Amino acid sequence: MKEHFSALLHQRRSIRKYQENPLSEEMLKELLKAPLMAPTSKRCMSWEFIAVQDAELREKLGACRAANSAFAAKAPLVVVIAADTEKTDVWVEDASIAAAYLQLQAEAMGLGSCWVQIRNRQSSEDQSSEDYVRELLQIPSQYAVLCLIAIGEKQEEKPGFDDARIKWEKLHYDRF
Repeated sequence: MKEHFSALLHQRRSIRKYQENPLSEEMLKELLKAPLMAPTSKRCMSWEFIAVQDAELREKLGACRAANSAFAAKAPLVVVIAADTEKTDVWVEDASIAAAYLQLQAEAMGLGSCWVQIRNRQSSEDQSSEDYVRELLQIPSQYAVLCLIAIGEKQEEKPGFDDARIKWEKLHYDRF
């Protein structure tokens, strides 16, 4: 089991090119179960997930940032990760853990994924990415939008993580 998890960590890369095939209902259920199992502070489960499959909505989500988000429109699934800011002050952490679970589950299923940062990003000079997504998907105001996770069958392969790139000097024992 530990070898499998280590292999999963090595092989997961950010994938931005996807095949057009939609995911089956069975695959969707297996995939989307993972973030629902993610731990949260005091088990408050502040997160919410919007699984977007509609092509028109995905196209609009691809325009959620001024740059570097268009690839998401080509993914057959975009999962919007939001959290209720009234439930906990650590919603960013809770939602981030859930997003990581989702990406690792995608990789375990042989799917590609890529995080699109929404929080603290701009859609245009006049609008934040968060407001853009909130308006598009009718997300209530007490929910903050952390990110989008684009997911689909990989159309590109990337080499696994190279252990030679590990920065061991970033690891400290007992003191900084």
